[in-house]
Amino acid sequence: MNWQQLSSNEKTKYFVDKYIQIRSSTIALCKGLEKEDYTVQPIADVSPPKWHLGHTTWFFEEVILVKHMADYTRYQQGYRLLFNSYYKSAGGHWLQSQRGDLSRPTVDEVLHYRNFVDECVINFLTMSEADDVILSLLEIGLHHEQQHQELLLMDIKYILGCNPLAPVFSDTHLNALSSEKSSWRSFDEGLYEIGAIGNGFAYDNEMPRHKSYNYAFAISETLVSNGEYLEFIQDGGYARAEFWLSLGWDWINNMKVSHPLYWQKIDNEWFEFTLHGLMPLDLNLPVTHISYFEADAFANWRVARLPTEQELEIYLAASSFGIKAASEVQLQRGERTDIYHPTASNASCGQVWCWSKSHYSGYPSYKPYQGMLTEYNGKFMCNQFVLRGGCVATPVGHYRHSYRNFYAPHQRWMFSGIRLAKDI
Repeated sequence: MNWQQLSSNEKTKYFVDKYIQIRSSTIALCKGLEKEDYTVQPIADVSPPKWHLGHTTWFFEEVILVKHMADYTRYQQGYRLLFNSYYKSAGGHWLQSQRGDLSRPTVDEVLHYRNFVDECVINFLTMSEADDVILSLLEIGLHHEQQHQELLLMDIKYILGCNPLAPVFSDTHLNALSSEKSSWRSFDEGLYEIGAIGNGFAYDNEMPRHKSYNYAFAISETLVSNGEYLEFIQDGGYARAEFWLSLGWDWINNMKVSHPLYWQKIDNEWFEFTLHGLMPLDLNLPVTHISYFEADAFANWRVARLPTEQELEIYLAASSFGIKAASEVQLQRGERTDIYHPTASNASCGQVWCWSKSHYSGYPSYKPYQGMLTEYNGKFMCNQFVLRGGCVATPVGHYRHSYRNFYAPHQRWMFSGIRLAKDI
């Protein structure tokens, strides 16, 4: 929505409603948690749910209230340290690997902090003339909150997945869809437009829109399934160095990796842990929680390759589902949106973030946000790969086909999968 064309009163109502809806959605995501779940941090990559609730609140406090609300006093001075993620310009920050070391503030205290900041932000919006610069910062903050909604589900899954009791987070029944026959879609050689388009929201790393010359290619209309990936395993894929990057080969051997994250073999049968509990491995569903190393090795085994991020964007933009995440499709169908596992391998919606072979870097003439937010994306443009396409955990209204997700090649606790490509 191009909110800048609204009147002053309309802008206020739009942002107040949006703020309440998104902030409430974060709390609603946690309804399946017990108090004990909020503070667990099994590995450095995973943040305790309590920290997510505090950090997203700190963001609004620091970017909106402290900078723009006259006479505002921080809720708690110590939270500047605890809930700052990595913004050096905002002062010191607690180490990510030590976020689970702290029992205080309690969950209730963090929730009180959220309520306090929410009240201040809403009062600020309704009682003052917030200009478009401030509203643009608020919009970034809302999308930042939605990013953390997805991160919350990723982290909760890892936390619960470490538990041998295999706790159930969501009791919604999964209705897995039948798989479709694999097919390929071809694109001609030529000049294509890449990057954010229109007046809707986009992060700085999606801009500017620019021309990209691409050779003819084909891309799979279906995601790689569990069954296909199991064939790779059964063919000795994890024991054959010829398929692996050198760093990937070192990684699987040093970390003793032999199957996707959350797969378990019980009495010679494969199972998969999901946020809906431990389930028999459905061979028709997309393989999920795959590292770049594993995705690249599988593509080599299949005598194919991973697509570039430009090819993925071209494909997504040309597809009927190009601007919808799985949660949005569920909502449009009148289905419950608390389904947190891929239910189809076809191209009906964004089921998993697909690895590209593209290194994460700035587009030609890339300009980062100014001020504190210059650290939002640009500082991470090193040693990471881009993923495209959205996933089942992507919030409604947050996804667009120019969206660039990015992770290190060994990481796989996010909802990542594989879509193959080939030259033609």
